[in-house]
Amino acid sequence: MGHIFTIIFYQPVLNLLVFFYNILPGHDIGLVIVALTVAIKLILWPLSQRALKSQQVISQLQPKIKEIQNKYKDNKEEQGRAMMALYREAKVNPTSSCLPLLIQLPFLWAVFRVFRDGLSNKSLALVYPFISRPELLQTTSFGIIDLSKPNIFLAILTGLAQYFQAKTATRQTPPAAGGQAEELSSIMNKQMLYFMPVMTVAICWRLPSGLSLYWFLSSILTILQQIYWFKKHKHNN
Repeated sequence: MGHIFTIIFYQPVLNLLVFFYNILPGHDIGLVIVALTVAIKLILWPLSQRALKSQQVISQLQPKIKEIQNKYKDNKEEQGRAMMALYREAKVNPTSSCLPLLIQLPFLWAVFRVFRDGLSNKSLALVYPFISRPELLQTTSFGIIDLSKPNIFLAILTGLAQYFQAKTATRQTPPAAGGQAEELSSIMNKQMLYFMPVMTVAICWRLPSGLSLYWFLSSILTILQQIYWFKKHKHNN
């Protein structure tokens, strides 16, 4: 599994980083991470759009979901079958909104591995033959921050960005239609809104700040994508 992960995720991310390092003026690793973040975000863009569309459809189904819950409140098995039939009719997968997050996790782990190993020049042997391999990667950005080392300032910024990302998502999503679903949705939203940002700061505090910068920029781009999507949908309606 480790070899497969290296080929599918780690090596492409490393080579993309080295490619940007070679072509961007000044070879500033901070600018390289900006370009890397945008590139990965564009790769994942179709999946993110699909998840937002599913979230939109499920939001529109809330009245019918509530009707099913009320109709079969004493028969959870029948309620589940009716809900799945509704989702099939609407051609939506209720779990698809989680897909971009699950897909992004291997990329996040790959970026971490690259910053842990690649920025300390331990894995440049994995650079593809058609990409020029530098003798070393300068890890200081703008002559100020060493992105191969932890940085509490970037860790806090990343936690704040994670908070506003969750805030933007929950603001655009109506609450579940009553009962246990509403309670579960409320618990999950609170965890995403408060627990995840704290965890993000705790994680980034100990890791190379290049990962914090990538995570921060990715969260900002996700917020902008969510705002754009929901404004476009509201305008179309």
